[in-house]
Amino acid sequence: MCCNNASMRGRASGRRGGFSFIEVMVVVVIIGLLAGAVAIKVSDYVDRAKLNRARSDIATIVNAVESYYADTGAYPSNEQGLSALPIKNTKDPWNRPYQYNQPGRSEAYEVICYGADGREGGDGADRDISSDSLEETGS
Repeated sequence: MCCNNASMRGRASGRRGGFSFIEVMVVVVIIGLLAGAVAIKVSDYVDRAKLNRARSDIATIVNAVESYYADTGAYPSNEQGLSALPIKNTKDPWNRPYQYNQPGRSEAYEVICYGADGREGGDGADRDISSDSLEETGS
C-alpha cells in the first residue's frame, strides 16, 4: 500500500508541472500594465527634458545676441538671424530652427521655440518658450 500512495502522489504532482493558460495571461496583463505606466512616466520626463533644453538653448542664444550687440552696437537683423552669432546649434530639441525676430514683441529682439508641435501656442510639451518669458516659464 505504501507504494500505491507514493505513485499516486507522483502522478498528481506530475500533472501540475506547468502553469495554466489563465495564470500566464494574468502575469502578461500585469506586466503590460506596469510597462504602460513606466512608458507614460518616461515620456513625461523626456518632454520635460526637451523643454528644459530649449530654455537653456534660448538663454545661451540671448547671451550670444547680447555679446553681438556689445561688439557691434546693433542686434542682428532679421535677415542675418541667428547665423550672425558664433554658436554651433540653432535647432531646438525637436530639430527645428529657433525663431529670431528683431524687434521682438516686448523687447529689442525675441528668440522663440514653438515646442513639440512647432506651432504658436499650446500647452504642456507644445507650449512656446521665448526669450522674453524665460523667467516666467522656468521651473
